[in-house]
Amino acid sequence: MKRIPITPRDNWQEKLENLGFGYHSIDDQYWDETAYYEFELQEINHIEKATAELWQMYLEAVEHVISKNLFFKFSIPEWFRNSIVQSWEQDFPSLYGRFDLGFDGQNLKLLEFNADTPTSLFEGSVVQWYWLKDQFPQKDQFNSIHEKLIDYWKYLKPFLKSDFVHFASLTNIEDVTNVEYMRDCASQAGLETAFIAVQDIGWAEEIKEFIDENRGLMKVIFKLYPYEWILEEDFGKKIAENIDKTQWIEPPWKILASSKAMLPVLWELFPHHPYLLESYTEPRHLLNYAKKPVYSREGANISLFKNHIPVEQNSGIYGKEGFIYQQFFDLPNFSDNYPVIGSWIVGQEPAGIGVRESVNLITNNQSRFVPHLIS
Repeated sequence: MKRIPITPRDNWQEKLENLGFGYHSIDDQYWDETAYYEFELQEINHIEKATAELWQMYLEAVEHVISKNLFFKFSIPEWFRNSIVQSWEQDFPSLYGRFDLGFDGQNLKLLEFNADTPTSLFEGSVVQWYWLKDQFPQKDQFNSIHEKLIDYWKYLKPFLKSDFVHFASLTNIEDVTNVEYMRDCASQAGLETAFIAVQDIGWAEEIKEFIDENRGLMKVIFKLYPYEWILEEDFGKKIAENIDKTQWIEPPWKILASSKAMLPVLWELFPHHPYLLESYTEPRHLLNYAKKPVYSREGANISLFKNHIPVEQNSGIYGKEGFIYQQFFDLPNFSDNYPVIGSWIVGQEPAGIGVRESVNLITNNQSRFVPHLIS
C-alpha cells in the first residue's frame, strides 16, 4: 500500500460535475486527486477476504443479540424490538454496508461498520472509476460496486412488495446525490422509482399506511436516514405499527449492525480474531484506546487516548446512549495523512473499496476521498 502524488486532471471539477458529483469541494476540498493509493493484488485479496468474513461475523452477532435479548446494550426501546426481530426472522431485504478498516500493509482491523446509512457510495463506485479510466486506463480497481448494486436490485425484485420504490433522504447535496445514485441503479434493474424528502413522507392514520405527496401508498422505501434518529421521532412508532405493510431498506435489524455497541459483542463472540480490535463497555486493561459513542456519525464525540491521556477528540451531539472502548489502532502515516479504507458489501458479497484520509487520527467530516488502483 503506497500513497503516490500525481497531477490532477485538467478541468477535474468540470469532469466531476458532469458525472453529477457536485460536492467535491464543499467545506474545502473533499475529492482529492493530487494523490492516489496503490495496492498490490495480494493486499486487495486480503481486504476482500476480510470483508466477506466480517459480514458473516456480523450476521452471527445479530443473531446472538436477538436470541439472547440483548437490546438493552443498544438502547433500543421496547416498542421497536419486535420490528427488529420480525425484520430479521423474515429476512427483510438488506442491500449494502461499508466496513471502515484500518490497514497498515500487514494488519487489517475493523474500526466500525456503517450498516444502515453508509455514504461515499457514489464517489466509491462511479467517480473514482472515471478517474482511473482517464489517468490509468490500463490499470484496475477493486470496484464492482455499480454492477453488484444493479444485479442485487434485480435479485431483490421478486421479494419486494411493489415494483415501485420510493427513495428518501434529507435534502442536502451529499445525501441526495447518494440516494439518486442508488435510485438510478434500481431503475437500471427494472424498478419504478421516485425521490421523496424524508420530511414529506406522510401517514394515513385511517389505514395505517405511509403515503407520498400525492397520497400514493408507499410499499417499499429506501431511506438514507438513520434508525437512531427515527427512534427519537413519532415516525419510528409508525414504522413499528406498519412493519407488516411497508418494506424499509435498510431493514430495522440493521440498527444493531450499525451500532458501535456491536463491537464488544463481536469481541466476546470472536475473541482475539485477527480482524478485530479489543472492545469493551469500559476501558478495562486498555491503555491506548478509542472511546466511541454507541451511535455517532462522521467521527463525532470520539476521543482517542494513549496511556489514558486524551490525544485527540471531536465534539458533537452524540453519547447519551453510552460509549464503548476499542483498542487503539495506529493508522499508517503518509506525510501526515491517515487513510481509512471503506470496504463495501453489496448483498452478501464484497464489492469494492474507497479510501478516505484525514490530517487527524479521527476520520471526520473534513476527511478527503482519494482514489485508488491496483498495481
